[in-house]
Amino acid sequence: MIPVTDLRNCEQCGTPFVPRRQHARFCSARCRASWNREHKKSDPAIDASALAWSMTAMRDATGRLPRVRAGDPARAFAAIAEAVWWVTIVDATLVRHHLEAYDRVLASQPTAERRQIEGMLAGLRFVRNGMGLGFDHADFIRPEPRRPGSDRITAWTWKPVLESALASLPPRGRAWEIARYRAYQAQLAGRVIADTFERASEFLSLAAASADLKHEHQRAAAR
Repeated sequence: MIPVTDLRNCEQCGTPFVPRRQHARFCSARCRASWNREHKKSDPAIDASALAWSMTAMRDATGRLPRVRAGDPARAFAAIAEAVWWVTIVDATLVRHHLEAYDRVLASQPTAERRQIEGMLAGLRFVRNGMGLGFDHADFIRPEPRRPGSDRITAWTWKPVLESALASLPPRGRAWEIARYRAYQAQLAGRVIADTFERASEFLSLAAASADLKHEHQRAAAR
């Protein structure tokens, strides 16, 4: 995620930190876990279950894309929007409940790849938020009639978005959305939609597998 200048204090330990996400409340996964234990707001089994079903939904949504034909624009746009939704939901679930595993897998990537992954996921969040604010699907998606395989929507590309479109954003959180917009322009605009979802799904699957492994170790230690 492209950093935003926004220093705040951790709600658990009080340490000042620069948040990686707009609604971050804690400086680390350890502080989040400590706060959850003290306030009884987290159940590892429930967290693992939420991740499992959101992963299943993401795989189903992205797996349907190659089967959707370009000749049905309404279905095509809906299928892409659903895939965007579930990729961002899985990303948020991992960051919120399994940050250590998420960061471990992210840190294992080469520097350039890590930046691309973070920018790509931030760009997809921009798409999701934009659709929620009334942007049209056509503002983000460009059919490619001359590209090989263009009868399938996976050959379509992400459209560059004019910065003037940001004028419609509400003042609250504008800096975060501008950062996501820049990530979209850098990592999504002009690129093939299928490649974006393939790379996002691959990274999130690795992070989810790491989180599952940690959960299995925790259960074994508790026996």
